[in-house]
Amino acid sequence: MSTDFLTDLRAQARAHADLLRPTALDLDRNPDLAVSAPGCGLPWRRFAGLPAEYNPDPLRVDGRPVLLDTCVERVVVLEELARADAAAVLALPGPSMSASVIADLADDDQQQRYWETVATEPTWTFFAMTEPAHGSDPGSMHTTLRRHGDDFRLHGTKRYVGNGVRSRLGVVFARRNAGPLGVVAVLVDTDLPGFTAAPLSTLGLRGLQLSELRMVDVPLTEADILGRQRSATRQGMWAATRTFNRYRPVVSCLALGVAQAAYDLVVTQRRRYRTDERHLLTGWEQRLAGTRALVLAAARAVDADPRDGTLAAAAKLRATRLAEEITTTAVRLLGPGARWEHPMLDKLLRDARAFEFMEGTGNIQRLTLAEGYLQGRLTDVRAG
Repeated sequence: MSTDFLTDLRAQARAHADLLRPTALDLDRNPDLAVSAPGCGLPWRRFAGLPAEYNPDPLRVDGRPVLLDTCVERVVVLEELARADAAAVLALPGPSMSASVIADLADDDQQQRYWETVATEPTWTFFAMTEPAHGSDPGSMHTTLRRHGDDFRLHGTKRYVGNGVRSRLGVVFARRNAGPLGVVAVLVDTDLPGFTAAPLSTLGLRGLQLSELRMVDVPLTEADILGRQRSATRQGMWAATRTFNRYRPVVSCLALGVAQAAYDLVVTQRRRYRTDERHLLTGWEQRLAGTRALVLAAARAVDADPRDGTLAAAAKLRATRLAEEITTTAVRLLGPGARWEHPMLDKLLRDARAFEFMEGTGNIQRLTLAEGYLQGRLTDVRAG
């Protein structure tokens, strides 16, 4: 994609972001607004990543349809939207992370079932991996898929699932056999007996409405198992790893959008600075630009090879730290009572803390970076 195309795409996204700003604080106070007003004023279908056959009116740049089906397109667009409200971006109806698993594993019938459900009306989906006591460690996963006559029963609990309480269907990872290769992904409708979802109270990104899912002998069939036609090495955890690699640049761009929003707020609200404060702002401006370039490079790398998440890990680590630093320091720069006088800054500060726990914590990213370096996938590593 040319630089001119991405510049025009960013400009379009920035114009659309203005639609999210008026509802940002309302959504923070009342997450149900995401359902009563899908998209919070944004034409959600254009930003949901729907395939061409289900998206008759996509976003267009210079007459070219943009389906947001590449990581590069997503990080450019979603960063601009996140400058207005990252929580609203994550609360948009549509496929989200589950679409990556569908693309990698689903057969034709499962693809049709999924996309026809998602595209017909505002529909939320979920991606359920994390468990209360074991996080996302596949070796310790307790959710099970067991044979029950000719069918199956799904049993277990998932936690910290975005949009879980408002979703109509989603992807659940469960253990069918021992070991990491025994983990499979299943497509689950939320109206099945034994499935319940409850919202969790959170400090930041409240619009996302993180949820806990409980599944007590949820009845499933062979047709609900994704990738059942594939070998065990290319089923559940294979697809999950590729999904994490694809979405770490997306989380990075959301964190970057929050960081940029906090920077913008400071320079808008203050006119006079000490010398050290001017140096600080100049440093932030340079680091924002550098992180933006890293996120874009990570997106290009993942589009080229979803198996390699090295740059994606670097981008997520850097963007998350930058968002936390800028939002925290912005409170000091705007003086006593800043969080009270600037409720949007208070929201940005709370939202910034959430990205550390999305698609792997900082330590996970460091391990991925170390592995990539040892395997020769990084030729130049600098601290910072």
